[in-house]
Amino acid sequence: MIDTPALEVRRLSAAYHREPVLSDISLTLAAGQWTAIVGPNGAGKSSLLKVVLGTLRPLRGELRVLGASASQQRRAGKIAYMPQHEQVEWDFPVSVRETVMTGRYGLMRRDPWWQRVVPQRWANARHRDAVDEALDAVDMREHAARPIGELSGGQKKRVMLARALAQQAEILLLDEPLAGVDPPSERLILRMLERERRAGRSIVMVTHDLPSARQHADQVALINHVLVGIGAPDEMLSDAMLAQLAVGGSPKGGLRVAA
Repeated sequence: MIDTPALEVRRLSAAYHREPVLSDISLTLAAGQWTAIVGPNGAGKSSLLKVVLGTLRPLRGELRVLGASASQQRRAGKIAYMPQHEQVEWDFPVSVRETVMTGRYGLMRRDPWWQRVVPQRWANARHRDAVDEALDAVDMREHAARPIGELSGGQKKRVMLARALAQQAEILLLDEPLAGVDPPSERLILRMLERERRAGRSIVMVTHDLPSARQHADQVALINHVLVGIGAPDEMLSDAMLAQLAVGGSPKGGLRVAA
């Protein structure tokens, strides 16, 4: 499986409400590597993740995930996702454990029907074990019964990472996992991602944290509506490439959106 790329994107374009966000993106991300996606706000970085997740339909182009269609790999549970803080309803009355257990729901569809309708505490032991392991990994087991709304910003990030880890997927998509976290949580998140990469998983991380990208990522993709460059962190995060990234490219000139 390592010889099969984690993601293959060919001539992909996408838009929100007829407003282009990605234009003619082509890139290949090797499996088992950590890729940081860097670019200014509104440059289409999160949009690329949403195309992989199936929540944003591309206008055109081709996307392969581990050698198959993205929809097939989503159904197979090969893709896990950690959203941005702003995309989560933190006031919803659920506990830390219940939140992390939602990461197992896709896998629960394979269980016998009666196991899918019982309360979480009676779920198959493998789901409970996966949740406990993920909570231990992010040092949140002792907070399992707390409502998520009572957590600090760093703790909330840990819980969302635990939810992604509990899915035990081959690809981890993370949207700004380091934004707004305290230093201990940042170190823990980076340590867990290092662990997952050593285990052979593929990490795709949207980030504005250039020092972490430079230190931890195997490669960096620069996106500002178009692909500005992809390569080794030291090369992509040089002053020259960051200046080119800032200029970027507007997709409007080369992308027509159907009415």
